[in-house]
Amino acid sequence: MSIINIIMLFGGLAFFLYGMNVMSSGLEKMAGGKLESALSKMTDNLFKSMLLGAGITIAIQSSSALTVMLVGLVNSGIMHFGKTIGVIMGSNIGTTLTAWITSLAGIESDNIWMSLLKPANFSLVFAFVGILLIMLSNKQKKKDIGSILVGFAVLMAGMGLMGDAMEPLSEMPEFQEILVAFNNPILGVLVGAAFTGIIQSSAASVAILQSFAMAGGLSYGMAIPIIMGQNIGTCVTALISSIGVSKNAKKVAVVHISFNIIGTVVCLCLFYAADAIFKFAFVSKDIDTFGIALVHTIFNIATSLMLCPFCKQLEKLANFIIKEDKSERESTLDVLDDRLYAMPAFAISKCTAITIEMAQLANDNINRAIALMKNYDPKMVEKVIKTEELIDSYEDKLGNYLIKLSNANLTEDENWQVTKLLHTIGDFERIGDHAVNLLDTAQELHDKNISFSAETSREIDVITEALTEILYLTTEAFSEGDIKRAKLVEPLEEVIDELVLQARAKHTKRIQQGNSPMVLGFILTDLLTNYERVSDHCSNVAVVLIEIDSKQLGTHQYLDRLKSADNVAFADAYNEYLSRYQITSEVQAN
Repeated sequence: MSIINIIMLFGGLAFFLYGMNVMSSGLEKMAGGKLESALSKMTDNLFKSMLLGAGITIAIQSSSALTVMLVGLVNSGIMHFGKTIGVIMGSNIGTTLTAWITSLAGIESDNIWMSLLKPANFSLVFAFVGILLIMLSNKQKKKDIGSILVGFAVLMAGMGLMGDAMEPLSEMPEFQEILVAFNNPILGVLVGAAFTGIIQSSAASVAILQSFAMAGGLSYGMAIPIIMGQNIGTCVTALISSIGVSKNAKKVAVVHISFNIIGTVVCLCLFYAADAIFKFAFVSKDIDTFGIALVHTIFNIATSLMLCPFCKQLEKLANFIIKEDKSERESTLDVLDDRLYAMPAFAISKCTAITIEMAQLANDNINRAIALMKNYDPKMVEKVIKTEELIDSYEDKLGNYLIKLSNANLTEDENWQVTKLLHTIGDFERIGDHAVNLLDTAQELHDKNISFSAETSREIDVITEALTEILYLTTEAFSEGDIKRAKLVEPLEEVIDELVLQARAKHTKRIQQGNSPMVLGFILTDLLTNYERVSDHCSNVAVVLIEIDSKQLGTHQYLDRLKSADNVAFADAYNEYLSRYQITSEVQAN
């Protein structure tokens, strides 16, 4: 075997891995987030989980990618690790399809129809069609189809190169001596596991074994333990992806490893025990590419069926190996996992959930701060401050995460969702800031031992009630994606602005008449300014929700249309709120 053959072997492996990656990426883009969404909806029973795992692995042509996906989902709190067991089992079955595809490279026939099944005879056509789609099409979906076709062609070209590189081995006595060593099943398992672990692709590892088989001299007895070992080696990807994640997410890797090791040990013992009794004739016969695909499929299906009844035991084993404490479970509520960048649908879902939590925290914090102006409580003061720090950390983490996510390969709808979140998290954070400002107002009233008059308090109560409603409307509209509620925010914001103007004018008049001390005027001004700003941020959130729903973003234009004279719905809502929230015009003494 010359240096040229070695270069061909590694070059073929590079082509194979690159083609697999291109094809996998194209298939994932074609899915448009549907595969990720299906994972969270179809894992309520084992059978559906297995079907889903097999289906997604077939679709993206990578069980390793699915495992990384599962680690990310569990680490982000979207899935419980126990639900991943069936998906992992199904993934092992789904990954066998690649072996059947690559086995076509071994077809040798003079029949024209059989020859057409050989990838070398049709993959170049795929490559030509794929390049045309990529270069000439304006639609992303067609470009993705082109990527899939080109990826398949490159993959099969790599398979052909590896086969050609291995061909001289059949004439080398040294190669035959190496193959004899593989008669030791333990060595075969270790070699299969080690090689697959190094290249991190069981599909590529099986394809190389098929290339060895085309060279001749590889028997069933040699190949079977190697194939079993390859399933163990593919767990390396899961191990790497579990670095730096929560203990709950690490359990996904533990389940994956346990499943493959137990399956390999049991199947290997059963096979060699049966061979010792029945003396299988095929064990010493040469295996071909189809035989490798068949053994790979039988092993994975048998392992999955064998361990199906023991899912709970696998879950308990993972819990025993990795013990989780309560404090960690609580700290992972706001985890944003970088692994989810490859799954935008789930990443956006997680960001939305955290933004909803952030909105509710801001809402609650405003209400706490308002309550402190009447009933000052040092413990509640501390809670307001800590909650505001939490909201700030959410905004910082979400902002950075969303900016990175916006650079991922997103669909049009996903782009709009990310845009919505980027535009709203700042407003929710600012609402949280105003809670601290209101806390300062409460602190000043408490420290100076002063209070507003009954009349001023009544006016503040009216505006507070309106503010409470606009916060509720905004939070609910965002949480539920309720556009009808969002459209009620701006009329109420206009009413709050009007109430603030009235309250300022009335209090200014009281000060001028000497019925209120100047210091209360300053405090009231700060209070009303914060109320007004909070309602402004609620308006910003509502407008973004409405504009994103209509797939356009032009806040000023929307507000102009909204407040136009012919907008009956806006006028009716405004008048209804104005009738509910009123401040009397007469001025009473402080």
